[in-house]
Amino acid sequence: MPLNDGIDQLLNHNTSRDYRINYKHHLVFWLVYFVFNTLRWTSLHNDFEYSLKTNLLGFPIHMALAYFNVYYLMPKFVYTKKYVKFTLLILSSLFVMLLVKYNLTYYLVSTDVWPEGPENATGLTLNYAITTMLGELYVIAFVTAIKVTIDWLNESNKLHELEKRQLTTELKFLKSQVSPHFFFNTLNNIYALSLEKSDRAPQIIIKLSELMRYLLYGTKKNHQELGKELNCIENYVDLERIRFDESLRINFNISGDPTNKTIAPMLLIPLVENCFKHGANKNIGEMDITIDIVIEESFLYFKAINTIPENKTNLIPLTKEGGIGLENVKKRLELGYAPEDYHLSIFEKDKTFNVILKLKVQ
Repeated sequence: MPLNDGIDQLLNHNTSRDYRINYKHHLVFWLVYFVFNTLRWTSLHNDFEYSLKTNLLGFPIHMALAYFNVYYLMPKFVYTKKYVKFTLLILSSLFVMLLVKYNLTYYLVSTDVWPEGPENATGLTLNYAITTMLGELYVIAFVTAIKVTIDWLNESNKLHELEKRQLTTELKFLKSQVSPHFFFNTLNNIYALSLEKSDRAPQIIIKLSELMRYLLYGTKKNHQELGKELNCIENYVDLERIRFDESLRINFNISGDPTNKTIAPMLLIPLVENCFKHGANKNIGEMDITIDIVIEESFLYFKAINTIPENKTNLIPLTKEGGIGLENVKKRLELGYAPEDYHLSIFEKDKTFNVILKLKVQ
């Protein structure tokens, strides 16, 4: 194990716990492999004692070479693209292994070190050397493949967790952009009424209070009850009705049952807000806004249409001030929903600006 990994385990209790689990996995792997190989050689030679002795000698060598390769040679030479040095060192270690295994077998087990071979190997022959080294290379390759696979899975998990954290951070940032932006425009409404000394000011303050309560407590979750989101939209539309009198015609409809359905909080508000900000606020004269929200089974169908002011030719200024709402909606849909769970369409038609959203709500 690399020194850095050991230090990390001393500093991190969770990492140390994972190390103990990995140690058990290593122990189980080698134990199973040893039993399997012993039984296989016993059936081949019909000699359990010989098979047990040779495997007791061979497995420490297997383990030493395997760990030497995966924890030293590969990190130092393969990962740094020093392939020639790696090849020379792996061949040298295999040759050293050959000498050690031959002598241990010859003096501790049998002078016939290769009873399964085609010849009586009482000496270090070329066939015995090549066969033994290839067999050891097979063990090294097998263990290395397992190690590389586990490392790849761990790195994939780490990358996945990092992506999730980045998405969560970005989503929180987008929410933080939406709320102050919406709050800023609502305060402008109150300011306009205060200048007029309107008797409607108390009513708008109550509506604002409900909106602020939702902004403070309802947007902390990744998903909120659909009914609360729709109530927030209703309050917002009512505030705009108070601000704009008869010059603004609002056709606002909600149909369907929002019970037991959830939605990303503050997702629809920017779409509604966009109608007023880039429609009513920019227009002199009569103005039409239509907002239809239909809930059918597990889908919500949202449609917002506003008249395009005559002095505006493009109402999708996503790169300019005021375009943050639509841009955030797009980003939040990408981050919070699967591609098949929503469809957003934004277009101009017959001097109207249209936003249509189909969204899965469950």
